[in-house]
Amino acid sequence: MKLDKKAIFGIFGSIFVIFAFIAVLIIIKGLETTEFIFWALFVALVVGELLVVFTFKLPKKHIVRDWVEPAFEAIIIAIIIRAFLIQAFKIPTSSMEDTLLIGDHIIANKFIYGTTIIFKKEKILKFKHPKRGDVVIFRYPNDPKYMFIKRCIGIPGDIIEIKDKILYINGKKIDESYVFHKDIRTIPREYSPRDNFGPVKVPENHIFVMGDNRDFSADSRFWGFLPYRYLRGQAWIVYWPPTRWRVIKHFNLDVGDKVNTDTKGNTQPALAK
Repeated sequence: MKLDKKAIFGIFGSIFVIFAFIAVLIIIKGLETTEFIFWALFVALVVGELLVVFTFKLPKKHIVRDWVEPAFEAIIIAIIIRAFLIQAFKIPTSSMEDTLLIGDHIIANKFIYGTTIIFKKEKILKFKHPKRGDVVIFRYPNDPKYMFIKRCIGIPGDIIEIKDKILYINGKKIDESYVFHKDIRTIPREYSPRDNFGPVKVPENHIFVMGDNRDFSADSRFWGFLPYRYLRGQAWIVYWPPTRWRVIKHFNLDVGDKVNTDTKGNTQPALAK
């Protein structure tokens, strides 16, 4: 087969796409399994499109092109949808029990907290910031290839404290009807931050998150505040299994009038205006 300029473009374009994918994997230190499969399929279809159109120059009615081109167009649409609108996730751990169970398949609203652009820290097209009580999906700050799901407990400026498993926000005791405690032990703060934590103040552009299965959740008590830039969406519905279909409930954690507190959590009288 004689290689003209278009054929050479198809070959070198394919090689570039493959090496670019490998380079991205190295830079971001890998992808979670389902993410890897999705993007590997995208790369394969891009390479297929380049080869059948430019290198092999198959006619439009050729059976191979009839399969490759619709699949390529479908995955482009899928990328746009999952980047800007919704994305499906599977719950892998028990940290949100009994709100979400292991094996639940959920759909997340991805545009509500803004859209993430590669190599840009600030989100675009933001509709709102997370509120206390929202169930949020985010990339784990210590290893961004993994997605986590937790409940937003504190927003910028809040003072968070836990005393013997009881949550206090800005000095007010919070009634958390969604929380499950599955360990009767109460661990002193000298040994673990699980049951006695803080007080700490949530910094700007961060939130404080915890799992509903409070005794068995790796969350902000252990690895710190969650930067806004790692947010990927708000949990919306459980769509599988059918017996578990439901809209995921987001609670409004009303802390009333904000209490003036110092960084140690001691309440202070409000200043007269």
